[in-house]
Amino acid sequence: MAHVISVHSFRGGTGKSNITANLAALLASTGKRVGVIDTDIQSPGIHAIFGLEPGQQKHSLNDFLWGRCTIEAATTEVTAVLRNKGIAKGQIYLTPGSMQSSDITRMLSEGYDVGLLNSGFQELIERLELDHLLIDTHPGVNEETLLSIAISDVLMLILRPDRQDYQGTAVAVELARQLDVPNLFLMVNKAITPADFPALRERVESTYDTPVLGILPLAQEMAVLGSSDVFCLTKPDHPISATLKSVAAKIAAA
Repeated sequence: MAHVISVHSFRGGTGKSNITANLAALLASTGKRVGVIDTDIQSPGIHAIFGLEPGQQKHSLNDFLWGRCTIEAATTEVTAVLRNKGIAKGQIYLTPGSMQSSDITRMLSEGYDVGLLNSGFQELIERLELDHLLIDTHPGVNEETLLSIAISDVLMLILRPDRQDYQGTAVAVELARQLDVPNLFLMVNKAITPADFPALRERVESTYDTPVLGILPLAQEMAVLGSSDVFCLTKPDHPISATLKSVAAKIAAA
């Protein structure tokens, strides 16, 4: 069975989608078949990081949830991000959310069958023979997020060193424990002072009684890239890439 990994944050703007895309690429580069589903249907965006333009694909996750197509038909292979960087092994498959404003509005007003989403996860795993399925969740707490957390083998919570993030993450950690997630980890993003990272790690781990797998600095190089590519593939020797590689190895082994 595939390893289901949910990447979540209580608030938006944590860099969750970028981290998800990088972890997917790193896991795939070890020769694995990796699926990525963008369940942030209200504000989808991870497709941009993989170079998938709006309208480039006929179907989206929305279409599957409305019964218009299979989950496989809503999924496209984006392995080119690896091949373009000379990585000859591994595959990545992306199920994006629709960028059509009418689709987003309809989803917000009508909702969808969360049970169907769960069956879609399982169907995609079986049809594509995935080793890992990464779920890029919608920030906060809602029904689909709780479902993603409940079926996960690994839950990675992303937070910034920010008071609001700290308080929201406490809620997410408590929910994860109530749902008996087998492996719960934290990752801190957009930290300011690298010299303070050891103390920051100790403080966050003691606050939530949860391991911190990595701390990423607020980096100009990441901002300049502007979600136009997968950072660890464009700058494989950067310290951020080294941290992400370590995190990917740890979650793969969990």
